[in-house]
Amino acid sequence: GLPGPLLQSYFRASQPRACVGARCGSSPGDAGSQQIGFLLGSCGVTVALTSDACHKGLPKSPTGEIPQFKGWPKLLWFVTESKHLSKPPRDWFPHIKDANNDTAYIEYKTCKDGSVLGVTVTRIALLTHCQALTQACGYTEAETIVNVLDFKKDVGLWHGILTSVMNMMHVISIPYSLMKVNPLSWIQKVCQYKAKVACVKSRDMHWALVAHRDQRDINLSSLRMLIVADGANPWSISSCDAFLNVFQSKGLRQEVICPCASSPEALTVAIRRPTDDSNQPPGRGVLSMHGLTYGVIRVDSEEKLSVLTVQDVGLVMPGAIMCSVKPDGIPQLCKTDEIGELCVCAIATGTSYYGLSGMTKNTFEVFPMTSSGGPITEYPFIRTGLLGFIGPGGLVFVIGKMDGLMVVSGRRHNADDIVATALAVEPMKFVYRGRIAVFSVSVLHDERIVIVAEQRPDSTEEDSFQWMSRVLQAIDSIHQVGVYCLALVPANTLPKTPLGGIHLSETKQLFLEGSLHPCNVLMCPHTCVTNLPKPRQKQPEIGPASVMVGNLVSGKRIAQASGRDLGQIEDNDQLLFKVLQWRAQTTPDHVLYTLLNCRGTIANSLTCVQLHKRAEKIAVMLMERGHLQDGDHVALVYPPGIDLIAAFYGCLYAGCVPITVRPPHPQNIATTLPTVKMIVEVSRSACLMTTQLICKLLRSREAAAAVDVRTWPPVLDTDDLPKKRPAQIYKPSNPETLAYLDFSVSTTGMLAGVKMSHAATSAFCRSIKLQCELYPSREVAICLDPYCGLGFVLWCLCSVYSGHQSILIPPSELETNPALWLLAVSQYKVRDTFCSYSVMELCTKGLGSQTESLKARGLDLSRVRTCVVVAEERPRIALTQSFSKLFKDLGLHPRAVSTSLGCRVNLAICLQGTSGPDPTTVYVDMRALRHDRVRLVERGSPHSLPLMESGKVSTERRVKHIFYGHFFLSCCLLEQ
Repeated sequence: GLPGPLLQSYFRASQPRACVGARCGSSPGDAGSQQIGFLLGSCGVTVALTSDACHKGLPKSPTGEIPQFKGWPKLLWFVTESKHLSKPPRDWFPHIKDANNDTAYIEYKTCKDGSVLGVTVTRIALLTHCQALTQACGYTEAETIVNVLDFKKDVGLWHGILTSVMNMMHVISIPYSLMKVNPLSWIQKVCQYKAKVACVKSRDMHWALVAHRDQRDINLSSLRMLIVADGANPWSISSCDAFLNVFQSKGLRQEVICPCASSPEALTVAIRRPTDDSNQPPGRGVLSMHGLTYGVIRVDSEEKLSVLTVQDVGLVMPGAIMCSVKPDGIPQLCKTDEIGELCVCAIATGTSYYGLSGMTKNTFEVFPMTSSGGPITEYPFIRTGLLGFIGPGGLVFVIGKMDGLMVVSGRRHNADDIVATALAVEPMKFVYRGRIAVFSVSVLHDERIVIVAEQRPDSTEEDSFQWMSRVLQAIDSIHQVGVYCLALVPANTLPKTPLGGIHLSETKQLFLEGSLHPCNVLMCPHTCVTNLPKPRQKQPEIGPASVMVGNLVSGKRIAQASGRDLGQIEDNDQLLFKVLQWRAQTTPDHVLYTLLNCRGTIANSLTCVQLHKRAEKIAVMLMERGHLQDGDHVALVYPPGIDLIAAFYGCLYAGCVPITVRPPHPQNIATTLPTVKMIVEVSRSACLMTTQLICKLLRSREAAAAVDVRTWPPVLDTDDLPKKRPAQIYKPSNPETLAYLDFSVSTTGMLAGVKMSHAATSAFCRSIKLQCELYPSREVAICLDPYCGLGFVLWCLCSVYSGHQSILIPPSELETNPALWLLAVSQYKVRDTFCSYSVMELCTKGLGSQTESLKARGLDLSRVRTCVVVAEERPRIALTQSFSKLFKDLGLHPRAVSTSLGCRVNLAICLQGTSGPDPTTVYVDMRALRHDRVRLVERGSPHSLPLMESGKVSTERRVKHIFYGHFFLSCCLLEQ
């Protein structure tokens, strides 16, 4: 930010050199500064002019350089104070350019959603605007003007910098920091310098009223024009009236107060002219607030509370034409009793949004239409973003802004009106400095009103709730609308704009993210959510064709689905190895893993503290024996079991990146060992960890015949671990650093590796935890290969994250005992289990004739709630149906059997949750599939192919079916 005199010199210096100034009123630390930085980058800004004081306040590196701020382009910071500048040569003269359509400067505008746009103002528009202001305000040379406004944009820039330079006026700029300390400073300067003009906002008038008792000898008779910059806010009239009542005895005249309306796009829209006739009262209107919500003007009596008293903002600027159009749809002219968006046709306006041609056309190239459908003129109009109407005598009345418009149940409400109503309920006792934010959020296909206010530190919780209740009653009676949420936050905690106001879009974002941290909340969804769906009723059976037609009629996209959003979770930022350390301290004896052998007895088990201590010892071995550094890759060649899990967390503790590899088969080394060697080489593993038995197998004669054993990386045997503990456990500097590599070989022999970061791993485990409702008291049976994909995540990761007990059943053990998995599910009374198609096929073929004997042995599957088949392919309906029918007599419910769907880069796109409905099956035409089309047919139709639902879309995922050229691509996005 630049002080006023420096900005004046900057403006005069940059214009002759044909430079374009992008005025930025934000510093890199302010709320929304990243959006400002994005605009600067879009405008190609490379130089930042600033003052010495601002430059000293910027963060600097040890070398004294200013770093590149987040979201900002690389800038050269240039201090413009005279002591840092050299004198120009005597023969240097600036090249004065004509007032043409070249861009003079770019003024930034913050939209309702928080995005920042740049409005370009041409040289001819700049000059014409200054001339129009000079004529409208009657500016003359050597007049003194006191400017309280932000001199980098809007009214403060146009009057305090540009027009004052044109007319050679004396400008006294009062910074906001001084106004916070002394709200009467601007009045003091008016009296001291006998200023003719003052540019203020209604808030400056309000705080001057509060502090005026301490000031004597006030004389405002020199003022001929008191410009109220936020005259477009209809509630500014109360500050104007109160200020006039107090200071009229101090020489202030009624005709001096001149509200104006402006917007970044249209510059000055209208301004009340100063007049010498004190008998001519300003224009006023008392309008029904209820009528305004329907967009119509209805005059009411001033005695009622549900009315809005508005004052005029004067006449249209010289050389401009104004009209009012309907805010929605085609820009059709409003009738005389309708509220619309004000549009202006003039030279002295902005010309475009920088670099955004589409938005420019919608705002800067509007052609108002008559009721017959024809344009009223051939010249384009510009939308001002102001809602209002044109009254008698051409006076302009503004009742709100488009950015503050909230459409609730078809009725329009203005955020400024809601703020004014809330402030009318004894605000000084409860609201800190009147800081209130009002916005709307979408809930159940409609907008809902949210009010956030800063609470005074000395107000009690009971008093605050009484105030909140009175605010809700006032809004309900005056505006006839319910408030969804009213939240009070501690003082000075809401995001601020550069001049101390509330940053509305940042506050709304914090509310949606659940990061507001309010001290008092009053939720009233019952008063405003009136479109709740009716209770579900049992409907008659409908065919698939009716489902498709219904989806099309209701506007649903069949090719798109979304999982539910998690929002803020208590362990949202917990990384996996941190969770293990926490569990080892809080629940050290809780059993996480139980490994079964082929006889169904417990071969091994691990508690939280046992896993933690074993991982520590492995970390010491990696650092001392393996001499590994942070980020080194380690191949884990273990059979399915406990050792694999401990080795994985040992690598995380040491800062290494583990890669799980299926060990070679002892009876088939010649074909399985080359795959192991290929994964170790492709992953660039610096070390290989395994058991003593596999270590001997890797150095055997059979292994030497298959691969070159001399090229193996160092092999560490984890059967003999050190007894030391590591000095410290590795902590990644960034959650996005690599946690592990997921390697697998496809059916075509293609080796693929997927990088998984710590944050993605934690988010994936959280997604499974919520989808499957996993918590410490649960037991889950897992019969999967633990080397890649979802099988690895369920075997090694989920128990640590969720705390449930995993009963591990190696699939190879089923070759000896096919009933092992189902017996374990029955014995441990497991409600949820995961398996693969190979396990399901082995049980179907091996136990088909043994159901009676299994029933006699007490096998009971009635407690099974979900039996999920983990796969990366289309559901095998015939196999799942055979499995369900075969074990139906043992208590297995058909609805319990479901499938998951994943791929290499997203391991669980769809996963059947515990509370989901029954998996459905549809039939499609195979001939249509050959042409990349989906055609639903009835069961039994010729060329029909059954397709079963693969569970529900997992949490935090969105699935889209995209047509690309001649191919269909299914894309899944994992949102963290």
